[in-house]
Amino acid sequence: MTPGNGEDAGAIRVEGLTKRFRSFTAVDNVTLLVRRGEVLGLLGPNGAGKSTLIRMLCGIMRPTAGCVHVAGINVVEHAEAVRQHLGYVSQKFSLYDDLTAAENLRLFGGLYGLGGQALVARVQWALAISGLDGKGDVLTRDLGGGLRRRLALGCAMLHRPPILILDEPTSGIDPMLRRQFWELIHQFAAEGVTALVSTHYLDEADYCNRLALMSAGRLVALGTPHELRYAAARGDLVRVECDAPVRAAEMLKAVPGVHDVAIFGNALHVSITNMEPEAALRASLEARGIACMSIEAIEPSLEDVFAQRLGSDSREEPAD
Repeated sequence: MTPGNGEDAGAIRVEGLTKRFRSFTAVDNVTLLVRRGEVLGLLGPNGAGKSTLIRMLCGIMRPTAGCVHVAGINVVEHAEAVRQHLGYVSQKFSLYDDLTAAENLRLFGGLYGLGGQALVARVQWALAISGLDGKGDVLTRDLGGGLRRRLALGCAMLHRPPILILDEPTSGIDPMLRRQFWELIHQFAAEGVTALVSTHYLDEADYCNRLALMSAGRLVALGTPHELRYAAARGDLVRVECDAPVRAAEMLKAVPGVHDVAIFGNALHVSITNMEPEAALRASLEARGIACMSIEAIEPSLEDVFAQRLGSDSREEPAD
């Protein structure tokens, strides 16, 4: 089957996708559409199923159930064909340290079927977007972490795929280089490339058009950052500064009108029916000998979304 036309050629479609490893369910009945030109962020704690989902999207791992189409191609039936329409940057650095930057690019270009002047032009393009213009003869092992990641992205985009999948691509690099990396992703998206990016950095969530939150293998929330922030707000959200926040959190959960309590550093974020229980919060704390320094209304953050939707889920995701 060849890629579909129009939107389907640049989209990722997942329906009821499931992956089990004996009694362990890594991905549980996930249904998802990533539109052409969209940047979708895939977030969740360790073991949520993000990497397993990505491996199935790339045709590296076969699902137990469900179907997945990438660029209009059934991945289960035509995994090799999908890879010609897909750029993939894995969680672990996958280039060859004993080759130069240009040699890595030429190697990957050849694997994608590029040759002649087309390959020369694409290698020069990839060096430029990687910040390595004029430095193609530098050994990959001598590059800094940020440049290595950008080089991996250049390798993934050599063949101009309509879809880009990145598994925690900015892990371990500094905030400035992470921002530059995201600027490249948005440059590709502006040209119509669909990008699915997993990340554990919450500050990167606002770089995405939409977010898909996974927990224990399930898709638990999907929407824009704005939509998720306000969907998480049940009533009013207040920040409570007090002594003994762990003990205070357990105690406040029993106060009438309180929906959720989460610890943020030395303070608590408390979701309440309305602002009227504020006095009850202070009185309940002080009645139990916990000093309350301040209570103030705040806007919900993505950390609040995580605290409410993901809880304490953390599992060990199988490597294969």
